Amino acid sequence: MSLKRFGVSLEDNLLESLDQYVLENGFANRSQAIRFLIEKNVAERKWQCNHIVAGTIIIMYDQKKKEITARVADIQQDYQDVILSSSQYYINRNFCLHIATVMGTAHRLTELADKLTAIKGIKHGKLVMSRAD
Repeated sequence: MSLKRFGVSLEDNLLESLDQYVLENGFANRSQAIRFLIEKNVAERKWQCNHIVAGTIIIMYDQKKKEITARVADIQQDYQDVILSSSQYYINRNFCLHIATVMGTAHRLTELADKLTAIKGIKHGKLVMSRAD
């Protein structure tokens, strides 16, 4: 795919915000950051339209609380149609990083992620999706 060049005019404060975004996220330049933001916007718009997307759901929790592990398994049973794989990584004696690779409609994946991250005792949870077409 060939690149096209075009000019962009921004207010000083918006340009400063863009430069800060480039630094904080390790982009090579402004163009790379702008491409990323446009692609992210396109993907998010597709999520709203409920297209097929793929992604991961990550959750971090205290592995000593067995009820959390059981609840995660129960919820995943109801979403076998969208879960491609699921793995647990034991970060230390206390914390488990659970990663589910998923593919399906954006609505269904969001619903699953919301249920997993809402489990009492989950320290952190996030869904990352990208268009699958």
